[in-house]
Amino acid sequence: MSTHLAPVDYDCQACGACCAYDSDWPRFSLETDAELDAIPENLVAAGLCGMRFEGGRCAALSGKLGEHVACTIYALRPLVCRECQPGDPECMEARAALGIGQGTG
Repeated sequence: MSTHLAPVDYDCQACGACCAYDSDWPRFSLETDAELDAIPENLVAAGLCGMRFEGGRCAALSGKLGEHVACTIYALRPLVCRECQPGDPECMEARAALGIGQGTG
């Protein structure tokens, strides 16, 4: 008898770990000047190298970590945020570091 495990659902809106894992992330990389100009200035770090990190999280993140969160600039978020995928190694590292569960399945 084979046992099939249900796929794990990594719900970003019930997590937020990637946005609270490291004060040096997210950093700007390949964004165009127009894309960077669209991000509200009050959310950009002083050195203009990435998003501002305050209170242990990206300044654009709203809500409570591990319960319900949202990116307040989702459509404008930096490339590194767009590339981060639920359940990828970086996601799992951030979840483990912050003690946020491994998803539901």
